[in-house]
Amino acid sequence: MSGLRVMAIACVWVILFASALSAIWSKHQARTLFVELQRLQVERDQLDIEWGQLKLEQSAWSTHGRVEQVARADLRMVIPQPQEVRLVQTVASPSAGVRP
Repeated sequence: MSGLRVMAIACVWVILFASALSAIWSKHQARTLFVELQRLQVERDQLDIEWGQLKLEQSAWSTHGRVEQVARADLRMVIPQPQEVRLVQTVASPSAGVRP
């Protein structure tokens, strides 16, 4: 009977030791994942800031004044004189569903 008792105590100790190790491993995993979460949140915040800056830059570059300036300076475009304007009337096909 004492051999059975020693065996049971040994099993309890092994289970207790395994439980302690799993608790330590679980805590370590939780801390590691929390650090990763914080790093990703900082990266998200930086990307949000960069996105806001890019939206501001896009709105600055796409203003009508900026587009006109690029058209005049880089593309050498000018507003046509009234006598240079030609109106073209299109005839829509009946299948297009648009009336002329």
